Amino acid sequence: MKRVILHSDCNAFYASVECLHRPEIRNEPVAVGGEPEHRHGIILTKNQIAKKYGVKTGEPLWKAKQRCPSLVIIPPNFSLYLRFSEMARKIYLDYTDRVEPFGIDEAWLDVTGSTSLFGCGSKIAEEIRQRIKTELGITVSVGVSFNKIFAKLGSDYKKPDAVTVIPRDNFKDIVWPLPAENLLYVGPATRKKLNSIGIHTIGELATTPQSCLHGRFGKWGDMLLDFANGRDTSPVAKYDSAYAVQSVGNSTTTIRDLKNNNDVKMILFVLAESVGRRMREQGFKGRTLTISVRDNQLYSITRQCKFSKFTNISVEIANKALWLFRRVYSWTNPIRSIGISVSDFEHDTIPTQIDLYGNEQQRMRLERLDGAVDVLKRRFGSYCVQRASLLTEPSLTHFDPKSENTIHPVGYF
Repeated sequence: MKRVILHSDCNAFYASVECLHRPEIRNEPVAVGGEPEHRHGIILTKNQIAKKYGVKTGEPLWKAKQRCPSLVIIPPNFSLYLRFSEMARKIYLDYTDRVEPFGIDEAWLDVTGSTSLFGCGSKIAEEIRQRIKTELGITVSVGVSFNKIFAKLGSDYKKPDAVTVIPRDNFKDIVWPLPAENLLYVGPATRKKLNSIGIHTIGELATTPQSCLHGRFGKWGDMLLDFANGRDTSPVAKYDSAYAVQSVGNSTTTIRDLKNNNDVKMILFVLAESVGRRMREQGFKGRTLTISVRDNQLYSITRQCKFSKFTNISVEIANKALWLFRRVYSWTNPIRSIGISVSDFEHDTIPTQIDLYGNEQQRMRLERLDGAVDVLKRRFGSYCVQRASLLTEPSLTHFDPKSENTIHPVGYF
């Protein structure tokens, strides 16, 4: 049976929800962003009116204000957005149990087995689009295709409030003329590398010899070649309200630029304690660590490494993150924001092979210490126990990423 995959993307999600709840600003240029006084001053999303003024997602609030002096900036209300996200997913589940979230405002749906009940993919997509508008008061763009990559490309193709079909028989006519950066996971850094070897469109990427891409990008190049040629066979995961967590992470934009390794160390310990605590609460240990760094010129890097064994010990997470940071960051510019996440999980009840050459007693003490601190923080708040090293500059380290800066990392893989 030919697969029928949808990708639904809520248009300007945060801004749309805010405008729905605040009728007085519906006809104004609106953006959802952070708190300028705490340096969380980045545009998270903007409505269509603000877009016409050239306001861009990810740019600093001060720059957005220069483009549009009348811009209405609203701090994010994630609990409200999560409620709307869940309502949208309930609508999706009326059509299939194969609903895979991709962030808070996007989801893939595999409706292959539902077409005999609800009609073809485009008919289901159109019905979902209308229901979201009528029942939730916001709009979505829906892509319809034969794989997840092209379905997402379809939801980005025409916005807002639209359905785009990318069929198997003529996908090249629609997809190949598009810029290479429109393809999932071709970010600014990858785009520059592709451009440097003469690849500017998805079609040029699709027709590049595999040996060339593999030599330049390794397995990542093989994957991009498959994506560009429509050779994505990855399944849409079955939905569960407690669907499997793929990674746990936190990030923060700091109140001032980080200028040296000691600054970074303090922030990494705050983030690692939050990540470790969340993993312990969910009964996970992880094997893969990822750090993300954005400098004050808004250039970002992301790097990964492996732990020697599965862990959820906060100090091990922090020390490994600092080790990786020192290896990959050259301090060309000060740092504006930084994040860490842990993935590749196993349950913490699975027996662990003891390392005869390691200090297992020390690891056990650290696990017990983390457990005791977790109990105290649940009872008396996140600031009741802190590391002495974090008290050297309280204005920099006094934030609670577990409750205030939680991100919801949902990856494609």
